[in-house]
Amino acid sequence: MTSVPPPRPAPPAPPPLDPPAAEYAFPPGPQVRPPLRRSGTDKVIGGVSGGLAEYTGIDALLWRVGFVALALAGPGIPVYLLLWIFMSAGSGGGIGASRAGRVKAPAGPRSPVPGITVAGLLIVVGTMVLISRFTDWSVAPRFVLGSALLVVGLGLVAAAFSGGRRAKGGLIALGALLSVALIAVTAEPWRNIEGGVGDRTYHPTTADAVRPVYSGGVGDVVLDLSDIDLSDLDGAITTRLDAGVGDVEIRVPRSADVRVEANSGIGSIEVFGDRTSDGGLFPGQGSAAWTGDDDPEIVLDIDAGIGDVEVTRA
Repeated sequence: MTSVPPPRPAPPAPPPLDPPAAEYAFPPGPQVRPPLRRSGTDKVIGGVSGGLAEYTGIDALLWRVGFVALALAGPGIPVYLLLWIFMSAGSGGGIGASRAGRVKAPAGPRSPVPGITVAGLLIVVGTMVLISRFTDWSVAPRFVLGSALLVVGLGLVAAAFSGGRRAKGGLIALGALLSVALIAVTAEPWRNIEGGVGDRTYHPTTADAVRPVYSGGVGDVVLDLSDIDLSDLDGAITTRLDAGVGDVEIRVPRSADVRVEANSGIGSIEVFGDRTSDGGLFPGQGSAAWTGDDDPEIVLDIDAGIGDVEVTRA
């Protein structure tokens, strides 16, 4: 009896041409920038510095130190309050809670340019503050802010030629903040508002009754010098008027030679009908003995914050 040989085993199946989908390495997507809002967790006063830190990647401590430096220079508190008003409030869970369950893409190395720039800015501002405090050289706030803005601008130039994560976003935000502060300091619309609220009218009738300084806070100010007798003056009548918010009008005698120096942060200046001049020596009118002798009978120094300034003759 003939035996039947067993069947041969089937050859193994060839491997699949495509690997499993799990073995694919998908490229990381672009990193999503969080919205600009006040932090609900990292805050000391209003969460402004914490929110700026989350948005720019610059440590919140550096933002707080920057606000302190701006406060020493002058406009730090108003700028912080404006940001507090216009930045929306963040959730209590912070940025981490809003990203729960999201896979974070790997980030590249952080650029050293923002940190170096902020360090240089603090060194420059701190040096100027020390010089102003301990020497006879008074550094104006606009000079401090202008120098700080220059440092940030140099940092942006360096960031343009360097790599790294978030090399420019924080510096742009800081530069915008310094620019707003510099514009605010240049205009100084809030100066002299400590003078009170309400319209004021001053009408001295003698040279001795004229005050060295007149102050106005919020409201119009009128200084009427038109009834002063100029025939027996011992010297020029010199006075200064500081106004905060409101129009300023000063009236002088028709025959008086007047030296004017006027400055208005926001508003027009008109000196004896001339809107293009904000100062100089203006001869009087008429045939009085003192008129037109290039020796002023009245010297006016006007410093206004917000409002129009007008100097007229009676």
